Amino acid sequence: MKKLDIIKLVFNIQDNDIEFSPLKQGMTNDSFIFSINNERYIIRVPGVNTERIINRYQEYDVYQAIKNEEFVEPVVYIDGESGYKISKFIENSHTVNPKDWNEISACLKRLRDFHNQSHRVEHCFDVFEHINYYESLMPNASIYEDYGETKKNIESLEPIIENLVKEWTLCHIDAVCDNFLVTENQDVYLIDFEYAAMQDPDLDLAMFIVYSLFDRQEIDRIIDIYFEHQVTTLKRYKIYSYIAMVGLLWSNWCEAKQDQNLLNSTYAKQQYNYAKMFYQIVFDEARNVSEFGELVNHHG
Repeated sequence: MKKLDIIKLVFNIQDNDIEFSPLKQGMTNDSFIFSINNERYIIRVPGVNTERIINRYQEYDVYQAIKNEEFVEPVVYIDGESGYKISKFIENSHTVNPKDWNEISACLKRLRDFHNQSHRVEHCFDVFEHINYYESLMPNASIYEDYGETKKNIESLEPIIENLVKEWTLCHIDAVCDNFLVTENQDVYLIDFEYAAMQDPDLDLAMFIVYSLFDRQEIDRIIDIYFEHQVTTLKRYKIYSYIAMVGLLWSNWCEAKQDQNLLNSTYAKQQYNYAKMFYQIVFDEARNVSEFGELVNHHG
């Protein structure tokens, strides 16, 4: 079905003159604004081959689990098979500015509050499973000559992380600045739960960090804000480990997309750099942290 047919079906109308305004062309979808009875909505149209990357049935389950949340996007319709989604347009809002620390603080509070709701679904997000899956979608070997060594290093963090995970709740997984909206009343909404699944909330924080290409000083500031300056050194290195892991994850995702403009972007290159740099930080420094150091020495 085309987007016009879906809108007519959802709203039970016969209007063929609905006008669409492009909202954004995302990495996996296109979004358009339209109006019904003077109220604006957004329809998401899945991109080509998106089904290889996103499980729409799982996404549907997530939206059912969070449908009563006040500060998530108000979804009117979602199809667990096709991936079409219609939500109300959040008026007078903008995506979070990663250079505005007041906005960053507000969305980190929203993310923490979301984690504390302890929503549950039946599926989880396995980082290493997705690293391997995205690798399988690459048409050729990785563009990075040292990929094999880098992947081996990242894999060595897995048993360490498994011994440190303490929490398990519904996570956004793609908790990046573009998926937070701030209204003129300073309300913060969390949107676009395509990848959401059960995971450790510390991983969500790593996801927030890598997308906006923060440096280490900024990363430490973000960690401190999220944990209200109560974070332990052990927890900090755990998040560093996640940064390394998700850096490789999204680097592979970029290669799986087979988009040359994306592969040549600062974003793609920085994801791979995160994998290498934060693995090295953990390997070099975390040995001095008693509990973490024991795990590094044991599995290193």
